[in-house]
Amino acid sequence: MKKQRIVFRTGELFAGSGGLGLGTKLAKVVLQKETWEYEHVWATDYNKDACETYRSNLMPERRKSVICEDIRKIDFKKLEKISVIDFLSFGFPCNDFSVVGEQKGINGTYGPLYTYGVNFLEYFQPKCFLAENVNGLRNANEGETFRIILRDFERAGYRVVPHLYKFEEYGIPQTRHRIIIVGIRKDINVDFRVPSPQKYMHYDNTAKKAIEVPPIPENALNHEFTKQSSRVVERLKYIKPGENAFTATIPEHLQLNVKGAKISQIYKRLTPNQPAYTVTGSGGGGTHVYHWSENRALTNRERARLQTFPDHFVFAGSKESVRRQVGMAVPPLAAKIILEAILHCFAHIPYEWVEPNIGLPCPRSGGRTTC
Repeated sequence: MKKQRIVFRTGELFAGSGGLGLGTKLAKVVLQKETWEYEHVWATDYNKDACETYRSNLMPERRKSVICEDIRKIDFKKLEKISVIDFLSFGFPCNDFSVVGEQKGINGTYGPLYTYGVNFLEYFQPKCFLAENVNGLRNANEGETFRIILRDFERAGYRVVPHLYKFEEYGIPQTRHRIIIVGIRKDINVDFRVPSPQKYMHYDNTAKKAIEVPPIPENALNHEFTKQSSRVVERLKYIKPGENAFTATIPEHLQLNVKGAKISQIYKRLTPNQPAYTVTGSGGGGTHVYHWSENRALTNRERARLQTFPDHFVFAGSKESVRRQVGMAVPPLAAKIILEAILHCFAHIPYEWVEPNIGLPCPRSGGRTTC
């Protein structure tokens, strides 16, 4: 008997280079008579390099369905003509919610952009959605911003389950904490449950294994080495694994002349037998993530491995553009775990789950089908 293929047609906003997108492509639930999976039908972003990366890796046969345009100018009907959607994902810009920076929150340049996600939900009414943002979101404006965002998603017609995921607990070789909000349309008798990290606790998710196993080919794309100045090389010689420019014992002439806040990731070396610290997409000298033994910054390909991108996933653009794309992405294998949990819920397949740790209480059945 041929298996029934149940497909969630997927649209993505603020798609970036495709961390969520690749996780969506990889997510699948195979049963005896059914296969549940996602299929991209359109995606949007305003960054040309990121759009090219997304097209080449995720939608090579539907390149025109990746719309490279400012979300504030996109015509909903244009996307509707491509396809209706069952699932919407979006990592709305986090610049104004990040703990690094001014934290302007909902009043900043990027903070209000989440409302376009709300507008898309109201217009397309997909069965479910996934929204992602930084941990700082829950603290912006003393938590009021977070409450407003959750309320707006609910008003759009969705029961929402927000949770702070610590990706290193899910086998990802990086300490990266992100808020993921999953919403299911209120007229659908399905509740989402946060997947438990228990079965991933014994994964070997060290930085050393991620970068070295298997070895990265010398001719791998996006693997250009940074030309370190002799001064930086000399400074790194005094920094041990896990230390940074302010915690290491460094000769005075090599110390950084910094007043005020001292960011802990400046010239910080990785600890080889632990997950990496958070890979970022921007920042000046000293923020590029540094090898535990070699006196250099990581290459973009090494950073991509810490983000769980496979080596065949090639990023378009300049070296700095690639760095931004890698650092801004959701780790695909982390996304896959959450996206498969959504499919399990709709397929009514039980799995281990935990109570959400922030925001609204865990939804009870109330007569609805639970996972």
